[in-house]
Amino acid sequence: MSTLASSPRNPILCKLAGSGLLTGDVDYHIVRASMVILFFFFGYQKWWAYEADRLEPFINGPLIWWLYPVFGHQGASWFLGVAEWTFGALIFAGFWNKRLGVLGAAGSSATFMATVSIIPFMPDGWDASAGGFPATTGNVPFLMKDVVLLAVSLYLLKQDAVRVVWPQRAEL
Repeated sequence: MSTLASSPRNPILCKLAGSGLLTGDVDYHIVRASMVILFFFFGYQKWWAYEADRLEPFINGPLIWWLYPVFGHQGASWFLGVAEWTFGALIFAGFWNKRLGVLGAAGSSATFMATVSIIPFMPDGWDASAGGFPATTGNVPFLMKDVVLLAVSLYLLKQDAVRVVWPQRAEL
């Protein structure tokens, strides 16, 4: 019985299998690199007033409501920028040091748990003309990407934790 990759009807899979892209950790490294890039750009935005203003409707979730009382309007944005750059730097360091990668992925997971928790509380987030939930509108569709980013963060956390606990195992 032939495998799917070696089937003459699947030349693309044959090429991919022969290239080495389907083996090893290339997916893990691409996911890590993309999170580093994302945190760089998201963190950079937080240093500017336009982003601090844009954050106002988002600072109302059950896990981040305290940012304005503690840091003020611009200070909350700076706090988030520092956190995003810190987690991005730790995820980047995870290329070489899995313990630092675990810290970055844990921070990233917490970040996206906090932003996902905003979704039910977003003002005007459910389109009344379409019957409300689950018809998203306003800022809710923007936040939905954080569900995927939370999954990515948990994936990196698991992969790095496994590599710290069982360094001889490349993947589970």
